[in-house]
Amino acid sequence: MTEKTFTITDLAQEFKVTARAIRFYEDKGLLHPSRQGMNRVYTKRDRARLILILRGKRLGFSLAEIREMINLYDLGDGQGEQLRVTLKRSADRLKVLETQRRDVEAAIDELRRSVAILEEYLGLKDRGGKVPSIDDFVKTRSDAMLNVAE
Repeated sequence: MTEKTFTITDLAQEFKVTARAIRFYEDKGLLHPSRQGMNRVYTKRDRARLILILRGKRLGFSLAEIREMINLYDLGDGQGEQLRVTLKRSADRLKVLETQRRDVEAAIDELRRSVAILEEYLGLKDRGGKVPSIDDFVKTRSDAMLNVAE
């Protein structure tokens, strides 16, 4: 019984990537299809490696990190070292993403405060009457918001 194989078009359609991307991963030594004439022929193993490559990219790993983790599979130690390296890299990546999330949440909070201040100022301006300078208004509103936060 022959092993199931895939064309570059099969993989590109299945994983919604371009054939060019798959060839790029091949050029980088991450995939190793065989050839039948001019055609690339991918095995189940190549397909599994592509899944790992795409998952690694989605999680923000570099191609060098992905290559290292994938290549550890072939050590013959029951994937022990591969799993240890993947665990360490994943834990490190998780810390980075959690820090980025906190930074994004802080930026969102600050932007919400800024939007609220600007909307209030424009509302005052639109109603007419005496309006302080934008600098004075922002300073008094920012100071008031800081006092509420404390």
